[in-house]
Amino acid sequence: MARLKCVIAYDGTRFSGYQVQPNQRTVQEELEAALKRMHKGKAIRVTASGRTDAGVHAVGQTIHFDSPLAIPEENWCRALNTLLPDDILIKQAQGVADDFHARFDVSQKEYRYRILNRKEADLFRRFYTYHVPDILDIQAMREATTHIIGTHDFSAFCAAGTQVVDKVRTVYDVRIEQQGDELVIAMVGSGFLYQMVRIAVGNLLAVGQGKAPPAAIAAILETKDRRKAFATAPPQGLYLWEVGYDTDNSHAVNAN
Repeated sequence: MARLKCVIAYDGTRFSGYQVQPNQRTVQEELEAALKRMHKGKAIRVTASGRTDAGVHAVGQTIHFDSPLAIPEENWCRALNTLLPDDILIKQAQGVADDFHARFDVSQKEYRYRILNRKEADLFRRFYTYHVPDILDIQAMREATTHIIGTHDFSAFCAAGTQVVDKVRTVYDVRIEQQGDELVIAMVGSGFLYQMVRIAVGNLLAVGQGKAPPAAIAAILETKDRRKAFATAPPQGLYLWEVGYDTDNSHAVNAN
């Protein structure tokens, strides 16, 4: 039995999120269905670095699973991609040590959020960006990011009803870049609470729209109260961009 680590991408538009749910189309369900076909009916459990919500995309989600098949490492991508729908792509596959865990070994994650910042909407980007027609004060938004970077209790930036007790997280970096008519907000951290990135983006947008000064972000976080923060940005602009691991090549071994 060999453990495989894969980096995958998916278009979240037609998925009800990553995790398996009854009577819903999910990324995990499609992955496990493809693996079951490869293994002639044997169920193969897939573990991901974390869940993504309905409509959220991934460029660099990481998964692992165990397989008894003697398939050369370089052939796994092609073998799986032939069985997967066209809105999921296996980008990389490698054999890893048996103790590698896609979720518990994560050292950092990067998310990016795309905002279409122009007056007119774009029909063909409506599922991949959040359209904000307002003129935004980008300098104020960048100033506001300084209050997010660091180790904080992010209770105010966590969806209500979340069962996680410890809401302290460390954000290493927040960048805001203009790319043509889009604004891209990149956030790198040790880990993120449920909807934390989308809530952070909603609050940065509020600053950019002049609804609050940059320093308000620090004050909102101090309240530890979700009701004191601004609205959550919608899911379609969010991408799980990259998942990082401390160990070189994630304990890479030959899968054969």
